Amino acid sequence: AKEEAARLRQEKDHARIFSRDHVKRAELIEYDRSRCSKCRICSVRCQTFLISKVGEDWIFLILLGLLMALVSWAMDFAIAMCLQAQKWMYGGLEHNVFLQYLAWVTYPVVLITFSAGFVQIIAPQAVGSGIPEMKTILRGVVLKEYLTLKTFVAKVIGLTCALGSGMPLGKEGPFVHIASMCAALLSKFMSLFGGIYENESRNIEMLAAACAVGVGCCFAAPIGGVLFSIEVTSTFFAVRNYWRGFFAATFSAFIFRVLAVWNKDEETITALFKTRFRLDFPFDLQELPAFAVIGPSPKC
Repeated sequence: AKEEAARLRQEKDHARIFSRDHVKRAELIEYDRSRCSKCRICSVRCQTFLISKVGEDWIFLILLGLLMALVSWAMDFAIAMCLQAQKWMYGGLEHNVFLQYLAWVTYPVVLITFSAGFVQIIAPQAVGSGIPEMKTILRGVVLKEYLTLKTFVAKVIGLTCALGSGMPLGKEGPFVHIASMCAALLSKFMSLFGGIYENESRNIEMLAAACAVGVGCCFAAPIGGVLFSIEVTSTFFAVRNYWRGFFAATFSAFIFRVLAVWNKDEETITALFKTRFRLDFPFDLQELPAFAVIGPSPKC
């Protein structure tokens, strides 16, 4: 009976391998008949090689980190240009104090009004930080139009105009939503090639990694991004998502700082928020008891 079972198992394995080879041959034959057969065959072979050597997850995380670093750098560049334009307008009217005051007040009001109106008309789902909605989505609730391209465009443009007006707003919450939208759109694009991206549960895991990327590319703090993603998905966090989130956030933070060097904002890769602690004694002795009290306290 054992020999018969082993024989049947081998026959099933052979049949499965034969069916896969038959399907691949049929696909290649179909490609041969088309006009771009050589290009398609080459792309299929390259995709198979990359997936076999690197893995689909890591390719996705590299692309996600790269895209979010580019988005973050482009938004910071646009925000800096908006603030510089306000100073240029204010300096050009130095002979008239009233016009200076009017320009200083009108410029941010126009940007804020445009930001609010654009978001409300194009995609009202982009209003707010987006973190409560992401918590809801990661718990399995389907929210329509929250992870679409239209919402992505509205969020990016609205946030750029709002920060470019000089308002004291933070980027952390909106960037978590932007990274999640980028991950969802990238999953849809990658699902055209088949593979694991057609699995809905895998897309949810990639959204958890995207939350870490949103913080990592915003503050160049990958460890903080991973901790934040754990906070967002506090009910359940798979262990395998630790490395995914850390890898994507680290790659995104690295590219974000490299772009600053390329734009000649920095001479080399440095911390985004530098500290000025004394090298001799980083902390004063009287501060240590206060740190010891703050450490075990909750929410710290």
